[in-house]
Amino acid sequence: MSPDDRQRFRSNAERWLRMAPEEQRALRNQESLRRQRIRREADAAIEQSGLHLEAEKRELYERRYLQERRRIERGLRQELEEKRRRELAPVMENLKKEFSEQPKTGGPSAAAAPSSPTPGKQR
Repeated sequence: MSPDDRQRFRSNAERWLRMAPEEQRALRNQESLRRQRIRREADAAIEQSGLHLEAEKRELYERRYLQERRRIERGLRQELEEKRRRELAPVMENLKKEFSEQPKTGGPSAAAAPSSPTPGKQR
């Protein structure tokens, strides 16, 4: 297990211990449903492949399917987070400019002025 994975595991375990029993139960149910859905998807992948596997090979196939799926999903989460960061940077900069401007007259403050639907354009 990588150091990042160990740290994530530790923080998840600590968070779990702080949860109320109802929250733990809800998460267990949610995880059970997620596993059932993934198992159905793995079964569908086996069926779609046309393979006829014995129980042991079927179990191995499902295990590998889950490993690859986790790898793909981890990569997609990282891509999404990077894209979010890239796209939020200019938004945050525009908001910083918009809210740091001081009113030039005795009119409403910049925070109270209606915001325009397009960044950088004023009404």
